[in-house]
Amino acid sequence: MKDSARYIKIVEWSEEDQCYVGSAPGLIFGGCHGDDEKIVFEELCQVVEEAINLYRKDNKPLPPATSGHDLANHLQSVA
Repeated sequence: MKDSARYIKIVEWSEEDQCYVGSAPGLIFGGCHGDDEKIVFEELCQVVEEAINLYRKDNKPLPPATSGHDLANHLQSVA
């Protein structure tokens, strides 16, 4: 498993920005955005890989994993 798989990647529509916004909570602040949901997800995956590479380059430990906590089902139960 790649380290990038340890982090949740979220792409959602932003009414305020009128575009899709991608983020990886717990790993990066900010993210990427665009008009095509699939392209935003692809870009987000690249951003996550780049962030992990920067952590390694700086000899810093990776933040705690955010995947594997069944977040999607938890969010669905509170919606």
